[in-house]
Amino acid sequence: MSKKDKIIVGISIGDLNGIGSEIVLKTFQDTRMLEFCTPVIFASVKTISFVKKTFELDVPVYGIDSLNKIAHKKVNVLNVWKEQVDISFGEENKAIGAYAIQSLEAAVAALKKEEIDVLVTAPINKSNVQSESFNFPGHTDYLAKELEGESLMLMVSNSLRVGLLTDHVAVKDVSATITRELIEKKINTIHKTLIQDFGIPKPKIAVLGINPHNGDNGVIGTEDDTVLIPTLTNIRNNGKLVFGPYAADSFFGSGNYKNFDVIIASYHDQGLIPFKTLSFGTGVNFTAGLNRIRTSPDHGTAFDVAGKNVANPESFQQAVYTAIDIRNSRAEYEEISANPLQVNRKKAFSKKS
Repeated sequence: MSKKDKIIVGISIGDLNGIGSEIVLKTFQDTRMLEFCTPVIFASVKTISFVKKTFELDVPVYGIDSLNKIAHKKVNVLNVWKEQVDISFGEENKAIGAYAIQSLEAAVAALKKEEIDVLVTAPINKSNVQSESFNFPGHTDYLAKELEGESLMLMVSNSLRVGLLTDHVAVKDVSATITRELIEKKINTIHKTLIQDFGIPKPKIAVLGINPHNGDNGVIGTEDDTVLIPTLTNIRNNGKLVFGPYAADSFFGSGNYKNFDVIIASYHDQGLIPFKTLSFGTGVNFTAGLNRIRTSPDHGTAFDVAGKNVANPESFQQAVYTAIDIRNSRAEYEEISANPLQVNRKKAFSKKS
């Protein structure tokens, strides 16, 4: 992977009855975006033209039937399907869900072949995409199957990063899912991604407890004492700056999160409720730990406002920016790792001059 000026950003269109297509086109209505990246929407020109007309958006759309025909300074639309799609904004529809998966599968195939550099996914509806061939709780689980590495959901904003030990797991299954092996694997993943994807050489990692008040010495559960604390101690002894466990109820309100590069929550809502409270509308979901880069906005399909031309594209814009930043950071990390002596020599000569 090498750093280059025009990064090709692949975009899966998400649920067409939601706000995904609207926020995608609103993002690239600002043509300054096309100065530093080239978008490719995996959908169809007919579908995107309908969305453009519906919301009266001025976007330079360019239809292609092959990825070797990508045009820079335009919003490319790869025709994944040809037929007209019956879009009814705000409605949950399994047929529309099938188009979302067609788009996603085509975009991921291109990502694996490195025909696109990064992937940004518009929101899907987890219910209407389920089928015999696609039975995943969401994007993260599907990408974990298709790509290499150990996936981890990492929510990112300008001032906050929150990772998860468990993501789309029922609350009743959380404590049984959190094992010593899982904790070590997730912390190793987050430690590596902070170094290679965010340029933080010695990341400080905070971990939230599993039970209220970290179990209160076994009064409200023993998992923190028997599983979490010994595992974190072992990780610290191996040189990583890992702190905790911290009681989750006061951690964010006290501002303690500002002292760390990332916070790891034990389960989905423990981490995402405070993250979205502090960063909603500007946050980004990054699937860390994989050999390819994928980001998405921090919200869902928003059926309640779909079709009303009021959806805010800021989170999707941030997802594009974040994907590009991570790719550049990862490329720089790989260059340094491949030849550290040469990089250090270049730095030394630049200082002398």
